[in-house]
Amino acid sequence: MRKPVETALAICPVEVAVSVLGGAWKLSIIKNLLGGRRRFGELGRAVGSVNPRVLTRQLRELEADGLIDRHVYPEVPPRVEYSLTELGESLEPAVAWLDQWGATYAAAVRR
Repeated sequence: MRKPVETALAICPVEVAVSVLGGAWKLSIIKNLLGGRRRFGELGRAVGSVNPRVLTRQLRELEADGLIDRHVYPEVPPRVEYSLTELGESLEPAVAWLDQWGATYAAAVRR
């Protein structure tokens, strides 16, 4: 378990969620993996203008926290695909709600 998550466990469930899901691009990564497996480059393009190093770090943290699986195929060049675990898929209602809220907020501030 990552140290920030371990620390958050002693505080409250909201802090655990923020510790696991807070960070650049994590919710966007999860949203884009809800549709199924994606390769690194495909995921990077789907998420947006994310730096490859940042994307790698976020993917490693999500994997360490048990939300995504990383599958490396034994071929040359190596092919790596990412998918959500069952725990990661359980975030679908929360991601859908946040997506809708974000759209509503964006419309409100544009007025």
